[in-house]
Amino acid sequence: MSVPEKTPLFHALAEATKSALRKAEIELPRDVMQALLRAARTETNPTARAELENILANVSEAATRNVPICQDTGVPVIYLTLPEGMAYTCRMSDAMREGVAAATVAIPLRPNVVDPLTRANTGTNCGRGMPAVHVRSGDVFEVTVLPKGAGSENVSRIGMLLPSEKDAIGRFVTETMLLAGGKPCPPVVLGVGIGSTFDGVAALAKEALLQPIDDMTEYEQDLCDAVNSLGIGPMGLGGDTTALAVKVRRGDCHTASLPVAVNVQCWACRRATEKVLVP
Repeated sequence: MSVPEKTPLFHALAEATKSALRKAEIELPRDVMQALLRAARTETNPTARAELENILANVSEAATRNVPICQDTGVPVIYLTLPEGMAYTCRMSDAMREGVAAATVAIPLRPNVVDPLTRANTGTNCGRGMPAVHVRSGDVFEVTVLPKGAGSENVSRIGMLLPSEKDAIGRFVTETMLLAGGKPCPPVVLGVGIGSTFDGVAALAKEALLQPIDDMTEYEQDLCDAVNSLGIGPMGLGGDTTALAVKVRRGDCHTASLPVAVNVQCWACRRATEKVLVP
């Protein structure tokens, strides 16, 4: 069987994926950096302030050395935006896989993707269902990457609440962080999904992590204040700043259900977007 030709679009998408991963792994977005700097300025606990200063020094060192911010370079979660009239194809999936595999060697990234049962490592950060690709429509052909580490992913939760439990959403979010403690390397960013279905609410929560964290609604701020009142603090050692931000995405749901999901992200809230420039 002949191998399909690698078209200019294929090469452009593979290169954009690789480039976005490099940027996301090495540099924190400006809004996340500003939140960390603000936390370091306002933190009243000396131990917590020292931990925040260590985090900032780590980010600076990564930029200087041109290496990943964290040893857990995560698994690649990709959001592919297609303009009107462009259809998603299997070859686009192949192109993004090639970009991820190339980035794994070039950056380099720790190969994290394994078979769930045998634990055999693919060596490329690709595999069945990896990279995880979400396709959405927009004005520009672009690829957004969200490298997701395991420490924070492992303490994320989904709850199928009853419609009468709307006021319990805040308790569920706060309880999730209380159970997580220092495991996800706080200060965290919490992506909260409300509504949709069992699987859809998890997608909403993860996509919420793509939103800028320098602006929160009153509802998001109230959730963030509740999480910070726990006093878990940076790296779980106590302090004022347990969460840098809480971001919420909502979807309509069945009248008889109220799905809620909390996708926990560590302080290294990594994301980057690159336009796909097809010659």
